[in-house]
Amino acid sequence: MIPELERLHAAWMSYWPKPEQLMLAIGLDEGDEVQWLARQCRQLALVDTHTTTDSLREAPMFYQVATQAPAPVRWLADKLPELSACYQLNLQFHRILLSRGGWLAIAPGQRERALRKLGNLLAPGGVLIIAQCHCDDPDGLPPALDELAPWARKFGLTLHLLADGAVILQLPDDGSGALARIRHIAVNDSKSSTYKLALLRTLVRIADAHPGAVCDRSEGRVAISLGLVALYWIRLFKRLLDADLRQNANTGKGLDFVTEQGWQPLAQLKADDFAVGALFVGEQAVALQQLFADTIKTMQEGPVTFIYQGDKQNRLFTIERAPRRKPSQSALLDRGFFDSFGLFTLSEEMWNSLRSYGCWIEPLLVQQWIAQMKKYQRNIEANHSLDYYHEALIWLEREHDTARVRQRVDALARDGHAIRSVWSGNPLQSYQVDHCLPFAYWPNNDLWNLLPASVQENGSKSDRVPSRPRLSKARAHILDWWQLAWSDERERQQFFIEAHLSLPNIPRHCRSHEEVFESMQDQILGVRQRLQVGEW
Repeated sequence: MIPELERLHAAWMSYWPKPEQLMLAIGLDEGDEVQWLARQCRQLALVDTHTTTDSLREAPMFYQVATQAPAPVRWLADKLPELSACYQLNLQFHRILLSRGGWLAIAPGQRERALRKLGNLLAPGGVLIIAQCHCDDPDGLPPALDELAPWARKFGLTLHLLADGAVILQLPDDGSGALARIRHIAVNDSKSSTYKLALLRTLVRIADAHPGAVCDRSEGRVAISLGLVALYWIRLFKRLLDADLRQNANTGKGLDFVTEQGWQPLAQLKADDFAVGALFVGEQAVALQQLFADTIKTMQEGPVTFIYQGDKQNRLFTIERAPRRKPSQSALLDRGFFDSFGLFTLSEEMWNSLRSYGCWIEPLLVQQWIAQMKKYQRNIEANHSLDYYHEALIWLEREHDTARVRQRVDALARDGHAIRSVWSGNPLQSYQVDHCLPFAYWPNNDLWNLLPASVQENGSKSDRVPSRPRLSKARAHILDWWQLAWSDERERQQFFIEAHLSLPNIPRHCRSHEEVFESMQDQILGVRQRLQVGEW
């Protein structure tokens, strides 16, 4: 069948992705064709539009490809035009192949939306190919160009028709303009305080680290958990205020969200105590909920109101607050808690820009924030070093990276458990705790990301991400470690709360280590793609 497939796809072979690039195929239902694609493209994700996630692994083609494909194929059960599972991957694809029949199966009234969502999955310079595939009716009509052309212009895609009727839609490298707007806010907008920079840094962090925070995507907008935005705002300012760094020019005015009812009862805590999965009880829980309400009010009346484009009513961000509820005596910082405060909404273009270019935006924001703080008289009088400012603006305390996991390893060893390296399976006499996703590129101390390894392995891996083959070999060891280390119910709860917010496509009530591992692979791929991290 291979010569037949080569003839079928010959017209668009000049657009074939390079080995390191990502390809998404939608609407294929022939195992031979998927295996052939996997040979040509070593990083392939396949969307099955005819089944559900629960029954996907029982499908005959899944078994055939899983056992015979030369490279791993990431399988997703998803539907057009929603593509919600694809979006949860938090990836951008260099090539998307949609079968002609798959396109024509979309209801005419939904095709414009489908094209917009497909275009938003493309990396800059990426190509969407709508072509006849083996599963299609050879006598079927190609997509109508007069239908596609105005939508392509609207969504910034260039349109080409190939000789065999295949349609090529390409996303230019010049982007949507969202990056320029972000830079304008950071560099050019007047700032009497650091609130605007705080909001942007918070959103960059969430876009990069928490794909699970997205509550809804519709009509070109992305809605995320309002409580999670408040959490990262609090973490940012807690470290800065503990360092006694002034945050506005008016020496007689404090920060609006630093109140006696919310901030002050929690003043003795460190920034890292405000962590996803943390539990607050009693008076601290009541104060925490007040602090979140005060923070959201400050964001809404400050940067959300005053960050706009053109007309003052054309705000780039919106907040939809949930009805105020009676404070609880217990507050667990999980997705349910964050969602209970409402939604924070921004454009899909800006969200994609924050996610894709966060590694460029973050240093710019830090630079601008330091420059702003150095203007304030009290900071001038303190004569702080540049390093002092930078240390106060880090997200996590590095000395606390692996302490909890080290304590767990030592406790298990004392109880007689054999501790093994996740990378080799060998027993460990001495060990180091490895960040599977390197902390230097992606600051994350979640339990799923911290793994025991030998000193030699951790040194060899350094600041690289594990390759797909290495992850595949380590799969059983990683799963065994997770199950052994985090078996206590509170620890298990923490593990899955963190995974749900940090990894793509984790259901809210997931308790499957297998699902976490699959999503961890997707996140590794996304970090490597966005930050160009080397493989180990």
